[in-house]
Amino acid sequence: MSKNVFLPSAKAICIAAFLSLNTVVYAQKTADISTISEKTLSSILEKNRSYYTEGKVADYIPELGKMDAQAIAFSVVDKNGKIHNAGDVHKKFTMQSISKIIALMIVVSEKGEANVFDKMGYFGTDKPFNHFSNLETTGKPLNPMMNAGAILTTSLISGEGEKPFLKILDMVRYITKNHAIDYNKSVYESEKSTGHRNRGMFYLMKNNGLISGNEEQLDNYFRQCSIELTAEDLAKIGYFFANQCVRFDGDSTYKNEEVAKLIQSQMLIAGMYEFSGEYARTVGLPSKSGVGGGIAVSVPGKMGIGVFSPALDQHGNSSAGYHMILDFVKQYDLSLF
Repeated sequence: MSKNVFLPSAKAICIAAFLSLNTVVYAQKTADISTISEKTLSSILEKNRSYYTEGKVADYIPELGKMDAQAIAFSVVDKNGKIHNAGDVHKKFTMQSISKIIALMIVVSEKGEANVFDKMGYFGTDKPFNHFSNLETTGKPLNPMMNAGAILTTSLISGEGEKPFLKILDMVRYITKNHAIDYNKSVYESEKSTGHRNRGMFYLMKNNGLISGNEEQLDNYFRQCSIELTAEDLAKIGYFFANQCVRFDGDSTYKNEEVAKLIQSQMLIAGMYEFSGEYARTVGLPSKSGVGGGIAVSVPGKMGIGVFSPALDQHGNSSAGYHMILDFVKQYDLSLF
């Protein structure tokens, strides 16, 4: 046999086969994402619709208790900004805690991250969203996603009276390109009249020197939680933070890679409250839930997801919403991990 004839080793053949296989698998994953359609979403929605029976509509805020437990919606804004919807996509519900990520974006843009987080932590938690956490010990909220930190966040936004709330409302309208969005005054009044636990947090932080204003600042927090939108609007919000604060239609007015990273990191470690750790293991994406039944999800660099189903699990997260997201993420291999 000639010395110039090349015979690959068994190891080289295995490596070549492995690389070839992974190229095919990668191509398939890319193709799969491009096949997202309303039919896909409808299929996942119908599969998980019945999970509402395992949850309960929030009634500690009386107005929220009036929501239809069987309402359900699923929306995705893909990489190209195309919108895919399924279910009750025109059904409005209140943002509740999802508004916290908008408020955080605004105050960090105004005051700077270092100044804001000097007054609160970056920590996750194993406690419910309305827990006092370490307010009575270290005096500072654990993070801006729990109620205490979110109340402080809103109080730090510049402006007198309703101005901080109006900044949040305007930003939600901008991100969603939906100028009809407003807050539900009945829900606001209901939250205000029953929000004694939040009031306690407000005054503890005021006592600790973190808040210097009056209850008008707390009223702004109640108002922002009462902003009404749809699952499609949530998907647009998810897309916005997934794509460096660029809107789904390509508008880059607020483009800011660092702010987007901050928001998504907080969503990942604390956006689903005490379920955040397990959620990071199962879904593996930055997400923010609200007790109105919505969840906004960012798939970094790719897409935004919005779900709605008002029946909540024991953690205060949408039961059917979580399972829709889980199935969708598994089908398209979207987890960061």
